[in-house]
Formats: sequence, structure tokens, C-alpha cells
Amino acid sequence: MFSPADVELVAGGPASRRRFLDIMLAVTSRAYLRALQRYRAALVRRNAALRDAARQQGPRADARVEVWEAPLAEHGAVLWAEREAWVEWANERFAAHARAIGGDGLTIRYASTAPAAEEPAEKRTALGRALAQQRAGDVKLGLTRSGPHRDDLIITIAGTDGAAREMRVFGSAGQQRTAAIALRLLEAETLHDRRGGAPLFLLDDPFAELDAPRTRRIVALLAERGMGQTVLAVPRESDVPGDMPQLQRFRIGEGVLRRD
Repeated sequence: MFSPADVELVAGGPASRRRFLDIMLAVTSRAYLRALQRYRAALVRRNAALRDAARQQGPRADARVEVWEAPLAEHGAVLWAEREAWVEWANERFAAHARAIGGDGLTIRYASTAPAAEEPAEKRTALGRALAQQRAGDVKLGLTRSGPHRDDLIITIAGTDGAAREMRVFGSAGQQRTAAIALRLLEAETLHDRRGGAPLFLLDDPFAELDAPRTRRIVALLAERGMGQTVLAVPRESDVPGDMPQLQRFRIGEGVLRRD
């Protein structure tokens, strides 16, 4: 589903993008869902131990923090690896969708709070080392500063000079909405590829702040991709291009659905 609030996927903070990744990957990967549940449980317990350590101090308090770092590193490495693998798979598709809709040069990349690592075992080691190194500072702050719960999905746009800049800062309202729709298209493709069936794709007022050419290209792209059943809900008839005869049109008024 795409809704007007989805612009926050691009313009908002990292939390909305992490949530996007977590929901999409958790419903298509049992391993990801298990790792996410166990990671969150360990994170809650380490953060509680950090707050206790700030009050009590001493080696025993420090040990109660340390005991949760191994499960955080183990399960966090799974989340990190699956997110990076999805971003690698999706980047070219994301760029192609953005070009098809508005001609924008967009890319996505995964930004980890831990040092760079390739293999899952290396990721586990890197996370464990970062947690240990930051333990004293985490105690003072009462929170865990490294791990997938602090990572981000960076969306960039190419400027006229060719340099990549963060979309949330430099993108226009129309460009940000284009990027958000491209992300939802990728989510639908991921569901289709991993679960073997076409999802029902709902778009709630997707064309606000978009010009007519972008609107027309989005509708054409949806038809071309064969997403399955797609429902567009718009407040005004003029929000959907009039030269799209293949669209079945309905009107809702006073609680009654009528076919035009």
C-alpha cells in the first residue's frame, strides 16, 4: 500500500526506512523474522542493563550489560546481511523506476553503524566489537548506539553536477513522492518474487504534488509491471489522466460505490 504518509519514507528520519525494511523482509523471510524478534528482545534487555549499570556501577553491573552483546551481534548480523542483500538486488530496479517515472537519477545504499564487513561471520564480529568498544559510553547514555536498530537506508539524487546528494534534504516534493512510490513498487516486486503470487496493490492519493507526465508514467509502469490487481483511490477525477481507457473507473458518494 502507498499512502500520502509514505513521503516520510524519503523525507523523514531513519526509523521509517528501517520499519519499511523490517516489515517487507519479515513477511518474506522466516530467518529474518526470527532474527528480528530475538534481536529486539536482546536490545530491550541490554538497554535495561545499561540503565541499571549507570545507577549501580561496578564489574557485576558491567557483566550484566556484556551478556547481551553476543545475541545482539549474532542476530543483528542476520538483519544486516539480509538488508544489504536486498539493497544490492533493489538498487538498479529502484533507479530504473525513478528514471521511468520522472527521469530522476536516484540510488539507494545501506548505511551501517558498525565498521564495514562482508561475510555474516565478519558482520557478527564487527557488531560485537563495536558494542564492546561503546559499552562505557552506552552506560552513560542508557542506550545502545550500534546495530541494525540505528542503521539507515540512504536515498540519493544526482545533481546537475553529477554529485549524489541526500534526497530527504535536496529532493523536491515531487521527487520525494516519486522515490516513495518507487520503493513501494519494489516492495510489491519483492513480495511477488519471494511469495510466488501477485499482491493486491493499493495506492491512496498517490498523484498529489506530481505533474501530469509523472502521473501518466506511473500508471503506465503499473500496467507494464503486471503487479496484479491495482486500486487507485483519488479525491478528484482529474487526478487520473483522461487518456487511460484501460482503467475501470468507480465513484464513491454517500457510502455507495458506482461504476462510471
